[in-house]
Amino acid sequence: MRGKFQYDLKTLQQKLIELGNLTETALIQAIEAFQTKNVDQALEVIERDSQIDMLEEEINDFAILLIAKQQPVAIDLRRIVVAIKIATDVERIADYAVNIAKATIRIGEQPFVMGIDKLVRMHQIALDMVSLGLKAYNEEDVALARKISDMDDEVDELYGQIMRDLLQLEHSQENFSQMNMLSLIARYLERTADHVTNMAEHVVYLVKGRHYDLNS
Repeated sequence: MRGKFQYDLKTLQQKLIELGNLTETALIQAIEAFQTKNVDQALEVIERDSQIDMLEEEINDFAILLIAKQQPVAIDLRRIVVAIKIATDVERIADYAVNIAKATIRIGEQPFVMGIDKLVRMHQIALDMVSLGLKAYNEEDVALARKISDMDDEVDELYGQIMRDLLQLEHSQENFSQMNMLSLIARYLERTADHVTNMAEHVVYLVKGRHYDLNS
């Protein structure tokens, strides 16, 4: 019975890593579509989101079944609870990729009203955070999890810079719609980083058995 339970825990972990990999792909494709104004690629991100939603539901159902059947305690229970929590964060990040894709479609073929270098940089850091968060979870590595806090600070700083840049633009009628979309994309990336920070805190809780605020 113990061997079967450990196998099921590993299966749960693998499902969550798969969810993370799908979400990373969605983030990459969303920003590529944004940079190149590729509406077809943006639509693909939106269409594939249902696969991520279904996998998150599968993870939650599997985790709840494990709790009901095995009644785990201590670190085994934390492994299951943390998997549910991280799956929620990862699925939310995938939703932000979809939102970026939708904003890309709304921008369409319009020339960008400002440079997008900071947005692209913000995305790269957020994507690196997702990769690091998944690695920290997979390896139960607190040191890796703690690195995410500093990366989150970088994203916050870029977010502030982008908001200031947008405020300095001419607020004409023709610029306003795109400015709104750009501010939303920056916000989605900032929230992505916040959710990865949540993931990191869950990893620390898994290993240490105590809750820590990595942003304090």
